[in-house]
Amino acid sequence: MNSAWNRLIKKARKPKKMPPQYEETTSNDEALHSSLAENLTKVKNSLGNSGDLVVRDFKMGKPFLCKVASIYINGLTDKEILGNSIIERLMNDVEMIKEEAPYGPSELGIYIKEHILTITNVGEITNFDKLFFHLLSGETIVLVDGWNRGFACAAQGGDLRAISEPVAESSVRGPRDSFTESLITNTAMIRRRIKSPNLWLETKEIGTITQTGVGMMYVKGIVNDKLLTEIKERLGKMEVDEVQGSNTIEEWISDETWTPWPTVFITERPDVVAGNLLEGRVVIFVNETPTPLIVPATWNQFFQTAEDYYLRWTMASFLRILRIISFLITLLGPSLFIAFLSFHPELIPTPLLINLAAQRQNIPFPIIIEALLMEFTFEVLREAGVRMPRPVGQAVSIVGALVLGEAAVSAGIVSSAMVIVVAATAIASFTIPHYAMTDATRLLRFGMMILASFFGLYGIGLGVIMLVAHTCSLRSFGIPYLAPFAPAILADQKDSIFRFPLPFMSKRPRLISQVKTKRTDPNQNRGPSPRNGQMKNQESKRDSDET
Repeated sequence: MNSAWNRLIKKARKPKKMPPQYEETTSNDEALHSSLAENLTKVKNSLGNSGDLVVRDFKMGKPFLCKVASIYINGLTDKEILGNSIIERLMNDVEMIKEEAPYGPSELGIYIKEHILTITNVGEITNFDKLFFHLLSGETIVLVDGWNRGFACAAQGGDLRAISEPVAESSVRGPRDSFTESLITNTAMIRRRIKSPNLWLETKEIGTITQTGVGMMYVKGIVNDKLLTEIKERLGKMEVDEVQGSNTIEEWISDETWTPWPTVFITERPDVVAGNLLEGRVVIFVNETPTPLIVPATWNQFFQTAEDYYLRWTMASFLRILRIISFLITLLGPSLFIAFLSFHPELIPTPLLINLAAQRQNIPFPIIIEALLMEFTFEVLREAGVRMPRPVGQAVSIVGALVLGEAAVSAGIVSSAMVIVVAATAIASFTIPHYAMTDATRLLRFGMMILASFFGLYGIGLGVIMLVAHTCSLRSFGIPYLAPFAPAILADQKDSIFRFPLPFMSKRPRLISQVKTKRTDPNQNRGPSPRNGQMKNQESKRDSDET
C-alpha cells in the first residue's frame, strides 16, 4: 500500500513535458547579416510578406553610394515624425554630406546615428529578435548594407484613443481624465501628479508571442521592499504565450484563485492610482489596457471612491455607510424575504403578513422558485443592456424590467412584493462603486437564497459565518484582506467605513507601508495665526470708545 502511494506521489511530482506547440515557439536570436538583401528577405519571410510592412530603400554616402533601408509597420508609426526626422534627413544627406564623410558601411552607420537622425531616441540592434520586437512596437528600423547592425528609431504613433472622462468611475467633483490603452500615456498622467524622483517605473515584456509591455510603478522610500520583491518574483514566473489584458496578469499573480472576492484592485482613474502609490502600494500597468492593477488590495477599498476625498468628511462618511448598507441589501435582501415568509412569518407585522399571503394565494410556484425566476430574468436584462449598443441597451434594461415585471404580476407568475424586493436589491447593487465587488455579491446572493429556502434565518446565519471565515482567511500579497478590521488596527480605521478629516489621517496604512509611515506632522498648528498685541490694543480701545 505504501509503495503504491509513493509511486503516485513520484508520478505527481514528475515534471510534465510541454506540448510541442509550446516548445516550438519561434525564436529569432539569429544575428543580423552584413548583407542588406539577406536582412530584408529574412524580415519579409518571417512576417509572411505582410501587406502592412513598408520597406523604403535608397542610396547615400560618398565617394560611392551605400544602400540604406528603412522598415516600419503601416499604422503603428507616426508618419510626420518618420518623414521629417528620418526619411527626409537620410534623403537630403545625399546632396549635403560633407567631404569628410565616412567611407565604410560601419562608419556610415555611426555617422547616421550621430549626425543625421534627429529622432529623440535611437537604439542599436544586433539580432532579429530585437529587430522584430522594436519593429512590431511601432519603431522604425534603419539598416545599412555591409554592416551587421541597425538602428531602432522611436517613431511610434498611429490612431490612438484620446484621454476621455471615466465611464465606470464617474464623479461630480475631481478630475475628469481616465487612462487610455497607451502605457506611455498612462504613466505620464501619473508623473504629472507625483513630481518626485522617487517615483520609479520598471518595464518588461511578458508573453512569448504577444510580447506585451508591462510596467510596475511605485514610490521608492514608501513601498515595502518585501512586497516589491514578491511582485517581481510572481511576474517573473509567468510563462505564457499571450497577455491580452490586465486580467491575465491578475489571475496569474493573485494569492487566491478559488474565491469570489476580488483580491486585486482595478481602476481607470489616475487620481486613484496616485493616491494608492502614496500609500505604499504598487501599480501594474499593461499596454493596450486602460485599467491598471493595484496591489495589495483590501475589502474596504472596494467601497471607497475618489470623490470621497473631494467632499467634506461628514458627507464622505455618510456615503460610505450607505454603500455598506446597500451591499448588505444586495447580499441578503431576497434571502431574508424568503426566510421570513417560509419559516418565520411571526416576525412580520400581521397586516403586512395578511397582505403578502393574499398576493401569494394564486402563485403556482414556491417562493424560492419565484425569487430565482425574477433574479434570473433581471440578470438577463442586465447582461442584454451591457452587450447591446448604449442607447438601445438602456432602453432594453428600463423598458424590459417595467414590462416584464408588470406582465409577470398580471399573469400571476410572481407576486408584486417579490418584484419590489428584486428591484430594490438591483438598485442597491448599483451603489457599490466597483464592478468586481458587484459581480461577487451578485453570485453570493444566489447561495444565500438557497440556504434561506432550506433553513430560514439559521441558514442565512450559517452562510454569513462561512463567508466571514473565508474572507478572514484571504491574503492579498501577504496583507490580510479584512485589514484594518481583522486584525484590528484602530489607527488605520480612520479611513475605512468612516473618513476622518484629512489632518487627522497623518499616517499611512500600517500593514501597507512600513518604511515611511508619516504623511504629515500630527502636532502642527492648524489654527489661525495669533494676533499681535498692537491689534488687540486697538480693538479694545475701539470697543471702549463705542461703549
